[in-house]
Amino acid sequence: MNIAIVVSEFNEEVTSRMLAVSQEKANSMKLAISHICTVPGAYDMPIVVDSLLKRTDVDAVVTLGAIIKGQTKHDEVISHSAAQALTTLSLKYQKPVSLGISGPGMQEKHAYARIRPVAERAVEAVVKISGELKRIQK
Repeated sequence: MNIAIVVSEFNEEVTSRMLAVSQEKANSMKLAISHICTVPGAYDMPIVVDSLLKRTDVDAVVTLGAIIKGQTKHDEVISHSAAQALTTLSLKYQKPVSLGISGPGMQEKHAYARIRPVAERAVEAVVKISGELKRIQK
């Protein structure tokens, strides 16, 4: 299985570690990572994910980001917008897109605590969804 990873540069201390964990997980599951793309923030992911899903050498996309609560509800707007757009793309192309974006409403300390579980689950999710799609499409 060929996967692509799209990672947010925003909160890079967290997301760079998420990327490393997701690469370890993909390697342990014998997945090929065909592309690793960086975007400024989670809000910017959909356009890159759309381009990746068009490719025949990409079976699924893992997204990685950390949306930390600020003084406004901006984190909620970003999270909801990104999640909706990524869901729409997954349905459009009938390829798995995992939501490895932690937040909204979390503090920085929570983002660090969620690095490993969120990144690992994001990789595991695309594999499980891909397997289910293949099973039901037979």
